[in-house]
Amino acid sequence: MSQLSRLEIVIAGGGTAGWVAAATFARFLDNRASITLVESDEIGTVGVGEATIPQIHNLIIGLGLDQAEFVRRTNATFKLGIEFDGWTGQGRSYMHSFGQTGRQVGLIPFRQLWLRGRSLGVAQEFGAYGFNIAAARLGRMATNTASNTVPELIYAYHFDASLFAKMLRDYAEERGVRRVEGRILDVERDGEDGDVTALTLNGERRVQGTFFIDCTGFRSLLVGKTLDVPYLDWSRWLPCDSALAVACKSSDAFRPYTQALSRPSGWQWRIPLQHRTGNGHVYCSKFMSDDEAASTLLANLDGAPLGDPRPIRFTSGRREKFWSHNCLALGLAAGFMEPLESTAIHLVQSALGRFLNLLPGDLSRTDSARDYFNRLSTIEWARVRDFIALHYFANEREGEFWELCRNMELPDTLLEKISLFREAGLVIREDEELFLDDSWGQVMIGQGIMPESWSPLADNVPGEDIGPFLDSVAKSYRVKTKSLPTHRQFVASLVGDKVKEHQ
Repeated sequence: MSQLSRLEIVIAGGGTAGWVAAATFARFLDNRASITLVESDEIGTVGVGEATIPQIHNLIIGLGLDQAEFVRRTNATFKLGIEFDGWTGQGRSYMHSFGQTGRQVGLIPFRQLWLRGRSLGVAQEFGAYGFNIAAARLGRMATNTASNTVPELIYAYHFDASLFAKMLRDYAEERGVRRVEGRILDVERDGEDGDVTALTLNGERRVQGTFFIDCTGFRSLLVGKTLDVPYLDWSRWLPCDSALAVACKSSDAFRPYTQALSRPSGWQWRIPLQHRTGNGHVYCSKFMSDDEAASTLLANLDGAPLGDPRPIRFTSGRREKFWSHNCLALGLAAGFMEPLESTAIHLVQSALGRFLNLLPGDLSRTDSARDYFNRLSTIEWARVRDFIALHYFANEREGEFWELCRNMELPDTLLEKISLFREAGLVIREDEELFLDDSWGQVMIGQGIMPESWSPLADNVPGEDIGPFLDSVAKSYRVKTKSLPTHRQFVASLVGDKVKEHQ
């Protein structure tokens, strides 16, 4: 049995993806690898992702980062979910929150009891039974909230992506990662097996390695351009192809959630940080000009803009293979997933975890690991794609763009999900897909897909008990929420007086 050979890992590109990779390798490969990251200060990063999902804790805990220090250094705030405003019509909104909705009774899922209660006329709207939603609506936040009647608040973060990359860079360099400043001019390959052997940089420099990580963004210099791995276009399901991003001054509203506000040909994100609010307008250029998009964005800011909107062009989709030869694509080099559900950093994390678990001791024997990695990654990306496409498809807005989305031909995997849910409110999670039953349920119901029946298990509870049970769940969450500190107070408890009452 061969021992793990010493790896020479070269990461092409920095940004969030590059420095997450560098920090992860430095932490988990320790002295079994030399790690070099090549980036150029002349090349900017996209950096639109400032919102995350709870899986970010796996990274923070795995690296051994202190939460308070992380919140201070990245100007972070807390995120309990995403509010979708106007997706089912003007003036209507719902929240896709983290954590569970309601309380299961024995083997009976809460949603099934709610569906029966709804048929009896004793149920409130579904969001009334979410602890995360109750806290988000009142602007409250805390940890260690669990009791016999109330669960933990499940949370993620909003943060400044550039500050997070800087924090990870410091972490990685402290652990021996070597950073090389330079522009990549060429990628060298072995004449026999086609593996990447070195990067040629400006100044007649070469950086050699045994394994390469492509974090070169949309350019995908290694996996796309050099190894010629095709890009699969998903725009027929995710039709937006443009975005404008701009920060603005903070507002009085210090929301512990992300907002996704529908617009005539797309949607707008609003992400509150300690020092500013991040904003962006994602739209389809077929139905809206850049000038119209900019006007729409600037007219819907919470505060004065802190610059001009920055344009981003993209095609939603992915590389046909994520791991080709001796090169792994991460971040935008691997593909672009709509930022609607804040999955970008998670897809980097999960790819790195999968790669490290499959990494063989002998790098000359990677065929099986590579094939398995690509198969699992393909499933993961497809399931996330389906979840995001659901939001576009199940809309009730007027306009050409939204009509196009309602009439698009869905992937079979998503059609099956919708059909199963319509029949009896059921969600079957397959292949360790990212989004759980409760997430699918919240979005299906929030977007107007209502089950036509419920599980017969729910009939085991006497009808006269359904209403009081539902009321007790909603009341316990409301009461507990009012005892929690405000979001601003909670952040201030971690960072001191840095968070002002209004900036």
